Amino acid sequence: MQDYKFPLDFTFHIGTLSNDFSAVDANGKMVAYVKQKLFKFKENVGVYQNDSKTELLYNIKADRWIDFSACYSFSNPSGQELGKIGRKGWASLWKAHYEIFDKNKQLKYTIREENAWVKVLDGMVGQIPIINLFTGLFLNPAYIVINGNNETVVRLSKEKSLVGRRFKVSELKKLSGNDDDIIILGLMMMILLERRKG
Repeated sequence: MQDYKFPLDFTFHIGTLSNDFSAVDANGKMVAYVKQKLFKFKENVGVYQNDSKTELLYNIKADRWIDFSACYSFSNPSGQELGKIGRKGWASLWKAHYEIFDKNKQLKYTIREENAWVKVLDGMVGQIPIINLFTGLFLNPAYIVINGNNETVVRLSKEKSLVGRRFKVSELKKLSGNDDDIIILGLMMMILLERRKG
């Protein structure tokens, strides 16, 4: 991905049919445009340089038909796999729990929801007519990325909004090497999956 400066803002586009969003860095520079392809038996997500969609940076594809335990591989345009993200089985039912692996299939990072009660309250209050329109103003989940030393390195938080379309990605500990790309790609796929769940 291009050089970028944290924090990143993910902003979903509500006027389009597809599930897509822009990633903009702290300097206001667009670093990626993410578009989930519709009507696919397997998840297929394109990560482009910008919203013109002329230059594909990465593909994110599921390893099976839509399935609770699917893994999603990150690859460059030539098809070289860079890593993958997968849900951590039944643990994800109560509290979002994902694992990010590198190209050698080594576990590198874990993504966890900071507070599962936010999701529970959002689900309960979201069933109440009229009030459900405003849950995005006060029930906003956050997710943390933890490395192998049990250190929190990145945090993704939903920003206050009526339609739940804005998320902020903050770097809490300086990332080394090329791991920032697999972390950001993992968060991009995770947020698409979590938004679908509500």
